[in-house]
Amino acid sequence: MDAPVTGQLNATLASRPFLKWAGNKYRVIERIKKLLPSGSRLIEPFTGSAAVFLNTDYEHYLLSDTNPDLINLYNILKQEGNKFIRYCKRYFNGNYNNAESYYQLRDRFNHCKNSRQKAALFVYLNRHGYNGLCRYNAKGGYNVPFGRYQHPYFPQKEMLAFHHKAQQAEFIVSSFEDTMANTRPGDVIYCDPPYVPLSNSANFTSYSAGGFNLDKQKQLALLAEEAAKRGIPVLISNHNTRFTQQAYQMATRSDTFQVRRYISCNGENRQNAGEVLALFS
Repeated sequence: MDAPVTGQLNATLASRPFLKWAGNKYRVIERIKKLLPSGSRLIEPFTGSAAVFLNTDYEHYLLSDTNPDLINLYNILKQEGNKFIRYCKRYFNGNYNNAESYYQLRDRFNHCKNSRQKAALFVYLNRHGYNGLCRYNAKGGYNVPFGRYQHPYFPQKEMLAFHHKAQQAEFIVSSFEDTMANTRPGDVIYCDPPYVPLSNSANFTSYSAGGFNLDKQKQLALLAEEAAKRGIPVLISNHNTRFTQQAYQMATRSDTFQVRRYISCNGENRQNAGEVLALFS
């Protein structure tokens, strides 16, 4: 791996995701864009809040995630636009901003069979739940507690912007392994996996059933090496740790920097954390 480029983040950003999201790349998008190679299609195996998708200009996108609730939401918003946005807005009139309503709607979400209603409830839970977390229990039930926000923001403009940009994208439920195998000449891959934990208590890997352990981290790095050998460049984001330094030693370029952690169980303990961008090309 080449000597890393180091520095502090100082960026002006364009399009904000409509979902609150742990690990959202909104604040580091300019660093990511500097390392992303040009190409005709961007593939994201870990789509999350889709901040990179929203702030890049590829002709086509393949956006995948293992969370079916997230992909269901994106597909319905892509298809329906304003009609679906108006449908979501009914949950933001103030009548549902209390603990009793929140837990009733969370239970409804966990048992909902209607994909459209479930997508709208996902937006509601994201904006009314604690700290914008997306977390599931071992049985697959959404279990984020009520956030107690005075005036939850309804992201109407951001959802409409997403709808327009989504016409260039295909959204699929898929593993990172299968997604990275679905490449063609001209593709570029950006991977934002659940991060290697900095400590045993700082692990946010359970936003979909199954988690993401260190063996998966190693497998992702190996797949990035293999893709690069096929002429498909891969950029990976992660914490800058001894583990990731070892896992990404075959990267052709890297950038390390500090970011502020905005999701924490104790707001007073929010601190800067080292991150790395590793490019395999």
